Amino acid sequence: MNILLIETSTKVCSVALSRSGKIIATREVNEANRHAEMLTIFCEEVVKEGNIKFNELSAVAVAKGPGSYTGLRIGVSAAKGFCYALGIPLIAIDTLESMAMGMLTEVKEGDLIIPMIDARRMEVYCQVFDHTGKALDEVSPVILDENSFRTALSTYSLFSDARLFFSGDGMPKAKELLSKIPNAVFTDAGNCSAKNMLLSAEKKFLAKEFEDVAYFEPFYLKTFHPGPKRSATE
Repeated sequence: MNILLIETSTKVCSVALSRSGKIIATREVNEANRHAEMLTIFCEEVVKEGNIKFNELSAVAVAKGPGSYTGLRIGVSAAKGFCYALGIPLIAIDTLESMAMGMLTEVKEGDLIIPMIDARRMEVYCQVFDHTGKALDEVSPVILDENSFRTALSTYSLFSDARLFFSGDGMPKAKELLSKIPNAVFTDAGNCSAKNMLLSAEKKFLAKEFEDVAYFEPFYLKTFHPGPKRSATE
């Protein structure tokens, strides 16, 4: 089972190839506006490194959002193109879920995982997960202040010494405010990466939870509002 994993929800452009439960090749760059330039190249490189051909792929898994409108469009368009051309299934992975999966090795029973995606200004897209990666609430946009997430421990955990693990590209701007919350932990383990999609992608593949290649669209969470067009001289 060879699955091509594509993650473009944030400024990170990340691609990985998995085989039978293991990541065997990875490429990624953490720079804004590189998705269109690097995504296809990364896909070709991981397939070559995995010593297979594209027609030996079993499926393509793509991060469905929330996240960057442009990044998601590029990633999903590429994934759909591969699936259509190769006649293989498309798997959609919740971005925040895969980020949470990246933190599982750092948490213990009772701890809570809160991955964050930067949504401009003092807002983030986030979701609360337990120590197994199970979602405890819905994805939502949150405006950060000193009271953000203070009730999460009392609401979702039965342990008084439980910790709140924060990660993602929305975490740095929240760190000063959230560091006042008891037992707050800040980690890079849950940053966006195609590697973190592995567990969810294999689970969905085995359950045959596939998307309709023709009609699937990313989950933007918010409506995209394009800015005014610039003139050629600007």
